[in-house]
Amino acid sequence: MRRVTDEDPYLWLEDIDGEAALQWVAERNAETAAALAADAGFASLKESLREVLDATDRIPYTVRRGAFLYNFWQDAGHVRGVWRRTTLEQYRKDSPEWEVLLDVDALAAAEDEKWVWAGAQVRHPEYDRALVCLSRDGGDAVVIREFDLATRTFVEGGFQVGEAKTRIGWIDADTVFIATDLGPGSLTEAGYPRTVRRWRRGTPLEESAQVFEAGTGDVAAWGRRDTTPGFERDFVDRWLDFFRSETFLLTPDGTLVKIDVPDDASAYPHRQHLIVAPKSDWLGQPAGSLLAFGFDAFLAGDRTAEVLFTPDERTALAGHSWTRHHLILATMRDVSTRIEVLAPTPSGGWARRPLADVPSLSSATVVDTDPDISDEYFLDVSGFLQPSALHHGRIGADSEILKQAPQRFDTAGLDVEQFFATSQDGTRVPYFVIGPVPTPDRPGPGPALLYGYGGFEVPLVPSYDAVTGRAWLERGGTYVIANIRGGGEYGPDWHLAALGADRPRAFEDFAAVATDLVARGITTPAMLGAAGGSNGGLLMGAMITRCPHLFGAIVAQVPLLDMLRFHKLLAGASWTAEYGNPDNEADRPHLRELSPYHRLTADQVYPPVLLTTSTRDDRVHPGHARKTAARLRELGHPVLFHENTGGGHAGAADNEQSAHIQALIHTFLWQHLAQPVRPTTD
Repeated sequence: MRRVTDEDPYLWLEDIDGEAALQWVAERNAETAAALAADAGFASLKESLREVLDATDRIPYTVRRGAFLYNFWQDAGHVRGVWRRTTLEQYRKDSPEWEVLLDVDALAAAEDEKWVWAGAQVRHPEYDRALVCLSRDGGDAVVIREFDLATRTFVEGGFQVGEAKTRIGWIDADTVFIATDLGPGSLTEAGYPRTVRRWRRGTPLEESAQVFEAGTGDVAAWGRRDTTPGFERDFVDRWLDFFRSETFLLTPDGTLVKIDVPDDASAYPHRQHLIVAPKSDWLGQPAGSLLAFGFDAFLAGDRTAEVLFTPDERTALAGHSWTRHHLILATMRDVSTRIEVLAPTPSGGWARRPLADVPSLSSATVVDTDPDISDEYFLDVSGFLQPSALHHGRIGADSEILKQAPQRFDTAGLDVEQFFATSQDGTRVPYFVIGPVPTPDRPGPGPALLYGYGGFEVPLVPSYDAVTGRAWLERGGTYVIANIRGGGEYGPDWHLAALGADRPRAFEDFAAVATDLVARGITTPAMLGAAGGSNGGLLMGAMITRCPHLFGAIVAQVPLLDMLRFHKLLAGASWTAEYGNPDNEADRPHLRELSPYHRLTADQVYPPVLLTTSTRDDRVHPGHARKTAARLRELGHPVLFHENTGGGHAGAADNEQSAHIQALIHTFLWQHLAQPVRPTTD
């Protein structure tokens, strides 16, 4: 048997649009369709999920831009979606009147392109023009066109940029900062732009003035203007790796003044302040703090910090947002959200008080604020069994529930609990269990699905997931979220604990949760499934190769699996700070050990596996999933593979595709995990 470590026989599957590779994909897709889409319950499940995704009574979340609230909306009648706006007065109504700015379906039909909405940069504070980003079939690369919000048309002869992973932002009505692909030498090894230019309307992009250049070994560079009235300033950012960056003030004469903070800290200006969130101990403050300095004083050398937040072993910063006079601070205590308001006091320091009561085992997210004008805020509160409620208010005044999402699945007999598993090194790992309350009629273990991510300091917080509710919980399954190390549930240290060669700690945490679920009688290995995507797909690969005995089925979506070549594939070079660099002799041994693709063997028993990816994923290369499926097939293991032809890293470009993929996934899981039925009493 050939060892993949010595010679990779499936490199040809990395040819994304190669004829042989696409033929192989078509054959695998047909096999998966026969096994799953032909299932007796597939069509009704897909229809049910499409109903959820297309529901017209979903909350249309908005962002304020001047007098209007902007929203992007997709449903059955708007498959690709419409960009639209309304007023707060209209938004309060059950059926607001919307002004449609751009119909992406109509644009796609007129231009015969599979356009996917990728956002827009509205010029601030005038709100008269926008730089609209459109992706072909859902990839990260976009084309950019200037759009007139008054006439609702693209500006003839306006700013236009061809397909690239572009960063662009307004300076004034006739000038933008742009970082884009300008040909050979203009990109980093990670495939992102490395030069920043000031581009004036009517001049060729190639002749625009360069204001900054990063190295080819950096990840990216971009420029931005702080357009806050009275505090207008220009900045450029150099992204050294995924977690380290440098920020420079760009003075009117072109001088670059470095903002002298640690390169693992995030820092930005807010009016007269410089706000810094260090990821390591700094100035006597612990990692995970939030600090405020006087901007001008900091540049002059003053390092006197006002402490806005200090973490502890159970509490981490979840986010923060500014209103005109206040700071809204979101924290997590054992992964449940708390929200409070801070305001500077005349005597110095900051006064704080709670903003809203958030139910236990729930989360709250600040959707939008109006930091230039008022103390308005929009706050979304939800839980695993609690549909979203969108609150609107002004700090110091009463708030109201503007929108309430309806229940999308039957929650009768379901409950939410939080437990803690003990990992291999003694670390307590929290996890949430959402599922049936044990009753005399259902006393024993049942099908369960364990989800995890564990990377890039991304936390998994409580939220209402109608798709999982209908596809899994309503059918009697139990859903579990594992808050393993590598994520951000307990701040930077929780992430650092599973960085690089320590990545197996995340795997051990996930395995500990799986073991704890069985010990508590919630499920059995034969009825326990695991799922994860992207970096969570690497986690799934680790479970397949390291802990196959713990699971009855595993799903890996848009996964990262070849850890010896990931840095050579698409955006992979930007992740070496998370995992290590295969070209570094110090890192290669642990990456070989991490790599699921290279750990696959014929003499191990693996649970059934479903791998999904997208041909148009230009972030995590579809070759990861393709090659792993091919290798599993070669070794004689049970594997199904599905590759969507569009959708980018999200895996799907519209609700039809999303419903289809989710129906495939949950049909696969139910086929394998629900066969050992729950024990019943006579």
